[in-house]
Amino acid sequence: MKRRDFLKAMGGAAAVGALPRITLADPTPGAERPNILWISTEDISPSLGCYGDKYAVTPNLDKFASQGVRYDRCFTHAPVCAPSRSGIITGMYPTTIGTHLMRCKGVPPPYVRCFTEYLRAAGYFCTNQSKTDYQFDPPTTAWDVCGGAKAHWRTRPEGKPFFSVINLTITHESQIRNRKKAMLDKLAQLGPDERHDPARAVLPPYFPDTPAVRQDWAQYYDIITLMDKQVAEILQQLEEDGLAEDTIVWFWGDHGQGMSRGKRWLYDSGIHVPLIIRVPEKWRKRVFPDNPDALKPGSVNGDLVAFVDFAPTMLSLCGVQIPGHMQGRAFLGPQKAEPREYVYAARDRMDETYDIIRAVRDKRFKYIRNYMPHLTYAQDIDYMNQMPTMQEMRRLNAEGRLVGPQKNFFLEQKPIEELYDTETDLHEVNNLAGDPKYKDVLARMRTEHLTWAKQTGDVGLIPEPELDEMQQSGGPYEATSPPGVTPTQKGDATIVALTSLTPGASIACRTGRSKDAGWQLYTEPIVLDPGMVLTAKACRLGFRDSKDVRYEAGGPAIPAEPSTARPHWREQMDKSDLLERLRALKAHDVEGEKARGTYLKALNDPDASVRYWGVVGLHVLGKEDEAIGKLLNDPSPIVRIAAAEAMCDWGREKEARPVLLDAAKHESQSVRHNAAIALGRIGEKARPALPEIKDMLKDKYGYVKRVTQYTVKRLEGEAQR
Repeated sequence: MKRRDFLKAMGGAAAVGALPRITLADPTPGAERPNILWISTEDISPSLGCYGDKYAVTPNLDKFASQGVRYDRCFTHAPVCAPSRSGIITGMYPTTIGTHLMRCKGVPPPYVRCFTEYLRAAGYFCTNQSKTDYQFDPPTTAWDVCGGAKAHWRTRPEGKPFFSVINLTITHESQIRNRKKAMLDKLAQLGPDERHDPARAVLPPYFPDTPAVRQDWAQYYDIITLMDKQVAEILQQLEEDGLAEDTIVWFWGDHGQGMSRGKRWLYDSGIHVPLIIRVPEKWRKRVFPDNPDALKPGSVNGDLVAFVDFAPTMLSLCGVQIPGHMQGRAFLGPQKAEPREYVYAARDRMDETYDIIRAVRDKRFKYIRNYMPHLTYAQDIDYMNQMPTMQEMRRLNAEGRLVGPQKNFFLEQKPIEELYDTETDLHEVNNLAGDPKYKDVLARMRTEHLTWAKQTGDVGLIPEPELDEMQQSGGPYEATSPPGVTPTQKGDATIVALTSLTPGASIACRTGRSKDAGWQLYTEPIVLDPGMVLTAKACRLGFRDSKDVRYEAGGPAIPAEPSTARPHWREQMDKSDLLERLRALKAHDVEGEKARGTYLKALNDPDASVRYWGVVGLHVLGKEDEAIGKLLNDPSPIVRIAAAEAMCDWGREKEARPVLLDAAKHESQSVRHNAAIALGRIGEKARPALPEIKDMLKDKYGYVKRVTQYTVKRLEGEAQR
């Protein structure tokens, strides 16, 4: 979406009431519409036989691909589940709507909704079994049924088209390293021709060749074979119900493989995923109007497809007009757009570890921009470190036994830019950014990245404590204002209109006295017979649901409570030039010592985010600067933390260390988290504070405890690097 369109959407965000009116592409009463079934699985690359992987054993998905279209260039915008799914459900980049930091609680702009609300409003029965992970609490209005066995197309009302999601977890990263009896029993059910011999595994060149690594790689493929069988069972249910010819079926993975250097990273091993779509013959003209034969069985599509395209494509297939704020583009259906030239991806905080990396990819080249190049790839993430492969890599690195590309992960610093030719360098281990032969490609891809960041309003350079303050204004997440009830009598019946005064709110309602009655999405006035009771509540992404409002037919009107919503952080930010100044400052990273004057000037900027990056820039240059010492008393805690860490590195820990310990007691969990990271990075200079650091193990925020555990282990000589 172009920036002017984004700002236009923001300007319309103050609309009051429930879900905006849905525009149907085909308003003909009784017009037939396709059912949609999504089968998603976790943490896999295109490691399937139908994608040419000879080590894979996936007969059911191979057969499914022979019945549909295999997409060879489908990419997620984030190499980890929650930010990835946040973009899928909204059709927006998480870096635009503030949902890019792993396990955050974002507050998207008021016009942003789960795309399933549009489907529900258009008459679709929507179920999700069972993962949400959207970086905001899923609103009641998102699904007819979410979670459990009832979240299935079989529970739909008669005559309703359905959109159903079934998410398979057997392939999750955690199952690769699972050696418990329950998992071993499942693996034992695989036949001799289905188990993967570790000795036959073809390892990527960035992995050491050891028995432990081969075991992980083989089990990764074993659990994919288990998943393949689960897909067959779901497809069989569809056949048994006589729905196969009326249902468009998608199979996809939520991001790349759960192995080291796959998940969490912007290489193709982390963002390239399988996507297979089977379209029954009766729907091919609707799905691909210009060329229905492109969907014939066994087809292969080489267009670039992005996860943010999923939401608008669903609306296109189901006959719903795509709202203008969505950044994705439909690649199927009557509203199909032109094919993409580029896809984009972002890595930000992954669990307890901070980093900022961006990527742009066309059909051949991958450009990566490291915004924190002073940090090693090999930062500790507790969950990642539980993988035997990662443990092997750390052990062999400590012993000096890694060779070639295996050593890259443990470089003390990252290059500012990376460029890969994915046609000749499948595993992206040969960085071409410094090769003069590719200078034009590098310049083109760099420009495309900067253009995307500007047009989408990428907020990744705003430190998390500052972004939290923008989104929460120092308080808890806001509650949606309870809806009002406006009744009109028509004979014995009462016609009820519902309204919420919170911008961007949707309203959920149900009739009857039983709490078991399902919540419906309010789209039009409701007719109540005498004695009927209506319960309603309002909800909005990033807000807490309102309290329930109860109304009995024939009763007086209930006024809608006034909205207490603060001006939205995104709207406020777009009135400033903060993001432009941040991008301009970080553009100087490539200049080395020549950027010192620019960083010094940034220390006096009125915005804390700019001051923060000024401190970081000077710190990375390595030479002590007195100007940073003055920022130990900066009003922003994240600036104080960055200044104190730099001062500790420059031998002034006695005056700077107390600043970090004070920040470790801050009321903001993201401030405490950053303080804990800084205390870990200063190494031996943190030792005098070891008793205070150990006390941080009691912190209620899990990421603070994880970071602190590593710091304590290193100071006590137990951690393996």
